[in-house]
Amino acid sequence: MEGPDSLQTSLNASYLPALQPQPEDEEPLLPGDPVADPRLPGGHRPHDSYSLVYCIFFLLGIGSLLPWNFFITAKHYWLYKLSNGSEPNSGHSPTSDLSDYFESYLAIASTVPSVLCLVLNYVLVNKVSPAVRVYSSLAVILLVFVLTTALVKVDTGGRREEFFAATLVSVAVVSGASNVFTGSVFGVTGRFPMRISQALISGQAMGGTLSAVASVIDLAAAHDVTDSALAYFLTADVFIVLCIGMYLLLPHLHYSRYYMLAPPGGGADGEQLAGGTVPPLRPILKKTAVLGLCVFYVFFVSIVVFPAVSSGIQSVHRDSGSPWTGKYFVPLTSFLLYNMADFCGRQATAWVQAPGPRSRLLPVLVLLRTLLVPLFVFCNYQPRGRLHTVLFAQDAYPVVFISLLGLSNGYLGTLPMIYGPKVVPRELAEPAGVLMSFFLTLGLATGSAFSVLLVHCI
Repeated sequence: MEGPDSLQTSLNASYLPALQPQPEDEEPLLPGDPVADPRLPGGHRPHDSYSLVYCIFFLLGIGSLLPWNFFITAKHYWLYKLSNGSEPNSGHSPTSDLSDYFESYLAIASTVPSVLCLVLNYVLVNKVSPAVRVYSSLAVILLVFVLTTALVKVDTGGRREEFFAATLVSVAVVSGASNVFTGSVFGVTGRFPMRISQALISGQAMGGTLSAVASVIDLAAAHDVTDSALAYFLTADVFIVLCIGMYLLLPHLHYSRYYMLAPPGGGADGEQLAGGTVPPLRPILKKTAVLGLCVFYVFFVSIVVFPAVSSGIQSVHRDSGSPWTGKYFVPLTSFLLYNMADFCGRQATAWVQAPGPRSRLLPVLVLLRTLLVPLFVFCNYQPRGRLHTVLFAQDAYPVVFISLLGLSNGYLGTLPMIYGPKVVPRELAEPAGVLMSFFLTLGLATGSAFSVLLVHCI
C-alpha cells in the first residue's frame, strides 16, 4: 500500500489526509480561500468570482447526460411509437416485443459504442484540443436531437421496426458523442481543484433529475403524448445550445484561464507530454486501477437494474384506479426518485470525502451494492415470465431500494471519479480523467448487457 506522500507530488490539487500539512504550492481539496502562489502578482491564485466557473461546469454536467436521460425517461412516448397501434389520447398502448424490451436494447445501444468512443478520446487527448472535441461532439448531439424532435409528429405506425432501428442508431450516435464530450470536459476538470470535478459530476445527476421532472410535468399537462414529447425534446435542443455557449464563455474567465493554460508540469519550466503522443497508460493505471474498478462496478450494478428493471416495477395497487399508483408510479419512483437520490449522493461529496483514495473500505462498500440487485428482482416487477415469487409486495420497498441505489451510486461513484485525476502528476491529470470516464462507461456497457439477461430471466 502506497503512503500518502505518493499520492501526488505536482501542482495538481491532490487529496491530502486532514492531519497532513498542506504544501505551500498546492491548493486544498475543496478550497475556500486562495493560497499563495509565487508565480502570480500579489502571490495568490485567482478567485472563482461568484462561483461562475463552478456553475459553468455544473451546467456542462447537466448537458453531458441530458440527452441520454431524455431518451430513457420518455418511456410513454416510446411505448406509443413502438406499440401495436393505439391512439395518442387513449392512455393505453398495446405492448409488443419491441416495447417490452426497448429499455434494455436502449441501454446496450447507448453504452457499447460509448466505450469505443472513449478509447478514441484517450488516443486523441494530446492530438486534438479539448475545444475541438467538445464542440464537434455537441454539434453531433444537436443534429441527432433535432432529427429526433422532427420525427415526433411523423406517423411511424406502419414502420415500427424501421423506427426502432433508427432510434437505436440515434441513441448510439448521441451516446458516443456525449461520452466524447463528457470525457473531454472531465479531462479538463483534472487541471482544476477538485471542487470543479465535483461540480461537473453533480451537474450530471441534476440533468437526470430535470429530465425526470420534465417527464412528469409533460405527462400531467399534455393530453397528447406526441405534444408532450415535442416539448420534451425541444427542451433538450435548447439546453445543448446553452452548453455550447457556456464552453465558449469559459476561456474568457480569468480563473479558468489560469488552470487551463498553466504548464502541465507545475511551473514555468514544467515538462509536458510531447504534442501528438498517446498518453502513457501504465503509470496512470498504477495510480488509478483500484479507483477505476470501483467506478466500473458502481455503474455496472446501477445500470443492471436502472432503468430496465426499476421501470418495470409496478404499484401493487395499480388496479385501484388512482393516478398515483397507475399513471405516475413509475415516473415518480423509478426516474425522479432515483435521480434526486443520485444528485444528493453526488452533492454530498462536496462536503465529505470519505473513505479516502487508498482506503480499503471504499471497494468493500462498492461490492456491497451487489445486494441491491436481488432486492429489485423480487419487487413487483411485471410482466414476470419465470420468477413468479414477489417477496416485497408493498410499494414502500421499491421506494427504499431506489433511494439506496441512487444515493450509493451518487456518493460511491463520485468519490473515485474525483480522486482519479488527483493521484497522478499534473501532466497526466487530463488523460487520467478520460480514463476514469472510460471505466464508468465500460461499467455501463457491461451492466446494460447483463440487464437484458436479467429482464429475460425474470
